[in-house]
Order: sequence, then C-alpha cells, then structure tokens
Amino acid sequence: QVQLVESGGGLVQAGGSLRLSCVASGGTFSRYFMGWFRQAPGKVREFVLGIDWSGDRTYIPVSGKGRFTISRDNAKNTVYLQMNNLKPEDTAVYYCAAASQVVTTSADYWGQGTQVTVSS
Repeated sequence: QVQLVESGGGLVQAGGSLRLSCVASGGTFSRYFMGWFRQAPGKVREFVLGIDWSGDRTYIPVSGKGRFTISRDNAKNTVYLQMNNLKPEDTAVYYCAAASQVVTTSADYWGQGTQVTVSS
C-alpha cells in the first residue's frame, strides 16, 4: 500500500508561482508512474502532468500546460509540480497519484489533495 502526502498549496496572486510536493511511502517509489491531477469546484477531475519511472519522460495532455513542469527525485521518494504564471482558473484541489502503468484518467493510489487558490 502506497501512501501519498501532498504539500505546498496555498493562496497566491495571479502571475505568481507555487511548487507542490508529494512524498510517497509504503512502496518502491521508482516503480511507479506519478501524476498530478486537479479538480475545481463543480468540474471533473483533470489530468495535469505525469512522469515516468525514471523521470526521463513526461506526459502532457493535449490542452498543454506550458506553465507547469513535473519532476521527481527517486532518492527522496518525491514528485514535484512547479506552477508558474498562475491564473485564477488554476484554482483547484491538486492531487498526487501513483500507478503501475502510464495513466491519465485514473490511478492506483491517491493523495489527500492540497488546495491551490489563485486570486485575481
């Protein structure tokens, strides 16, 4: 059983930056594809970015999130989401997810989420 704990969310003004972190425990972190999802009030959960086991390949949805980047440090069992030039429409709960294969709609394990609020 893998446990995921996100941190780094908060309130930021439009144009600002945040870096979210997700620490994994209870499993072999380097064996998991890691992804970030988000869900805004009244909207469906949305895939933000994903990264493969080694960190060599990232997965970006068709809509593109050029302002966001994902990275991982397998030595620290941590995946990061760097968010730049944030916009009010980025306001959502951001979830870290782990899966044994590449996923963009679901995952095997989820974190509890961290709130990101972007003010205009």
